[in-house]
Parts: sequence; structure tokens; C-alpha cells
Amino acid sequence: MPGPPPGPGVVPPFAAPPTEGGRVRLWLGLGVGALALLICCGGGGAAAIGLVVSNVQAVEEQGKSVTDSYYRALVEREFGKAYDKLCDDAQRRESRADFAQRVADEPAVAAYRVGEVDPTALTVPVDVTLSGGGRETQQVTLAADQQTGGMEVCGVS
Repeated sequence: MPGPPPGPGVVPPFAAPPTEGGRVRLWLGLGVGALALLICCGGGGAAAIGLVVSNVQAVEEQGKSVTDSYYRALVEREFGKAYDKLCDDAQRRESRADFAQRVADEPAVAAYRVGEVDPTALTVPVDVTLSGGGRETQQVTLAADQQTGGMEVCGVS
């Protein structure tokens, strides 16, 4: 007598389908995916850190450069050049002629030494020697130019 006909209720010849290493493939796939995610996110994080570091270095270099140019112009008594290093806000507060007159009336800057730029506060200390022999430390406030993105002197205290 032959067995029951195939159809509903037929018992398969095995208890569960064969896995053929399915778990190994699953874990291998998850591992590769995690590695890819780590590379992508790690690379993006490294790029972001690199961007911040290079931006800070650019601010420091530009801040020192514009401060040096400003004080060099004061030492050489080229007040127009010094005025050109001022930010737009400072130039709105004081005309070129008023700036030149005010600076000419103050004790002349004989020598100076630019300190390290504080990139968070955008300030630079400058050790100044005046023509009468007096010495003082002046604090230069910097600001970014809206058109060029370069640094400008926005105040001296």
C-alpha cells in the first residue's frame, strides 16, 4: 500500500530547514556593516576636527598679521594705513581724519611685540613701548570682515 497522498498535513522529511552556516553569514554581515559605519563616522569626525583646527590656526595667523600691520603703521606714523586695518564698526565710530588726529596727539608707539591670539575671545595682547620710554600692554580686539572673512582690528584698550 502506498503512503498518504501529498497535501495538507504532510510531514516534511526533516524537523527544521537546514541553516548551512546562516549564523556565520549573519554575524559576518553585521561585522562588515559596523566596520563600514565606523569608517564613515570616524572619517567624518576626523574631518570635522581637522576643519576646526585649521580654522583656529587661520584665525591665529590672520590675527597676528593684522595686529602686526596695524602697529607697524603706527610706528611708521602712517595713520591712513593703520585706519585701513580697522573694522567697519570702528571706522563708522571715527572718521579717518579724527583717527589720525587722535593717534597723533597720543604718545607715539616706538616699539611693540604682538602676543598670542586668543581664538575664543578674538583678542591679542600687545606689549607697547612708547616714545617717552613708557611701557604698557594693550589688548587688541579682533573681528572678522563681513566681505573678505579676514581679521580686522576692532578696538584697542
